[in-house]
Amino acid sequence: MKRRRGLSEEDRELWSRVAASTHAMHPKQPDAPAPAKGNLMPPPKAPNPALRPFRPGENAPPPKATHDLAPPIGEDLARQPVAMDRKAHRAMTRGKLEPEARLDLHGMTLAEAHPRLIRFVLSSQDRGHRLILIITGKGKRAQDDGPIPVRTGILRHQVPQWLRLPPLASVVLQVTEAHLKHGGSGAYYIYLRRLR
Repeated sequence: MKRRRGLSEEDRELWSRVAASTHAMHPKQPDAPAPAKGNLMPPPKAPNPALRPFRPGENAPPPKATHDLAPPIGEDLARQPVAMDRKAHRAMTRGKLEPEARLDLHGMTLAEAHPRLIRFVLSSQDRGHRLILIITGKGKRAQDDGPIPVRTGILRHQVPQWLRLPPLASVVLQVTEAHLKHGGSGAYYIYLRRLR
C-alpha cells in the first residue's frame, strides 16, 4: 500500500499566503446567550390578529368520483340524438306504432343470438319494414352475486352494441327501449333506414 506523502515546506508556505488573502463569506456571529437551564423552548409568539384560524385543505375542491359507472342501458339509449322523424319517434316510444316484425332472442346464447339478429334485421329491411321489435328479456339475477358485480341481461346489453357495428350500423336508424306494452326494458324498437 502506497503511503501518502505530506506537504512540503514550499507547499505549506504557498497555502498560508492563499489563506491569508481570503475573506470569510459569512462573518462570525456573536455568540447567542445560553438559554436558561430550566426552559429549553423559546416563549410562544403572540398570535397575529390578521390571520384567521384555518384547517389544511378546507378550500380544496371536493374530490371527483373515482367510479366510472356506465349508465343503465335505457338511459344511454335515451340520450342518443333522434335521427328519425320526431313525430314518429314520439309515437314509437309511447307504444302507438305497431312493429311490423319481431324476433325473440330470449333464452339464446350470445353465439346463437348474434347471427340470428343480423339475418333478421337485414331480411326485415329487404322486405321494406321500418319498425321491428327485438325481444331480449330482462335477464335473471344470479343467486350468488359475489364480490364482483355482474350485469343482468347479457343479451339486453349486447344487442345495442351489435346494432352499432357493421353490417347493421348502416341499416339501423334508431334504437330505443320498447314501451311496456311491447316488453319494456326487455325489448328494443329498431327503426330501419329505407332500402334504396
